[in-house]
Amino acid sequence: MAGGGGRPRCPPGALLAVAAAVVAAGWARAEPKEEQSIDLIGKNEVYGDTRHEVSVYVKVFTNSPFLVCMDLALSQEKIIDPNYLWTGPDGRYLQGQEYVNLTETGKLMVMDFRVSMSGAYTCTLSHKVIETTTQEEIEMVEAYKFMVYAYREADHAYQMSVRFSTTSCRLQTNNLFVQKLNKILNSTISHLTCHITAWSYKCHSIRTPKNGLQHELFVHFLVNPFAPGWEEVCQDVPYDCEDVTNGRVRQAAELIGRFFHQLRDVLKYEFHAVPTIQYVDNSFSMTPIDSCRPGFGKNHLTHQNCASCCVVCGPGTYSPDNGVSCWTCDNPQARMYGAVSCY
Repeated sequence: MAGGGGRPRCPPGALLAVAAAVVAAGWARAEPKEEQSIDLIGKNEVYGDTRHEVSVYVKVFTNSPFLVCMDLALSQEKIIDPNYLWTGPDGRYLQGQEYVNLTETGKLMVMDFRVSMSGAYTCTLSHKVIETTTQEEIEMVEAYKFMVYAYREADHAYQMSVRFSTTSCRLQTNNLFVQKLNKILNSTISHLTCHITAWSYKCHSIRTPKNGLQHELFVHFLVNPFAPGWEEVCQDVPYDCEDVTNGRVRQAAELIGRFFHQLRDVLKYEFHAVPTIQYVDNSFSMTPIDSCRPGFGKNHLTHQNCASCCVVCGPGTYSPDNGVSCWTCDNPQARMYGAVSCY
């Protein structure tokens, strides 16, 4: 038990001073790992299917894959006098539109994809089949429908918890200790424009069979990537910033994890006096928490092929905040994609 009878004690500030010295010494300089983005398509072409609509997910501000106006089997055959007619979600013909790349073989790419471009893209393929014996020409018409959805990567934050032993839950320095700990952790990650939010702690008395009654501080906090100034970091990033934001908060979480690992080693091998408050070995835990931007949400049933994505809320639904759900509107007239309200 920390602070046992007759053993020299140090104030909690000394423990944090050692931790601060470790940070200042430069141990917290992890190199960022390369961000791994989601590959939803695999190839840059998606074939249609006359039996059902095909769902396609396009990250905002990127180009869609090529939507092919035929199924895979038909693409392996010779097609006589093919004619392709593409229409977009608003019912307009797409031939000649500036935001599409439409090839002579009927492949469609939607460029610089935006939320408002989500919806049904339909292609009608007409071609001829010539009867071998009679040379009769038969006109064939087939329709292919693609449901194309804008998506974003989820924004990441990290819920963390850690415990410290203390001599008493009534110790006045408990509160001072956690305040200083908060400041040190914020200082550790400030260069990443991340910060600590939702900070809380409680002291509990715990009876154990071997060690009798012990007292521990249960500390909880959230590592958030949106500290003041985060927008400026994104100014040099074209269009969207979640990849950069998620990379920064991942680095911040790694730094804090290494902080507590280093703190344990310092106390064990270098800090010979027993402080009043001690880190509880292996008590540090970290849980990732996802959030979506307003107008986006997660639905692993509707969007099984993009279950981890924040997919644009469909017509009749909305998401007003950074939750992960699209809510159903009472107003049946709400027909837009990416709604943040029903009005």
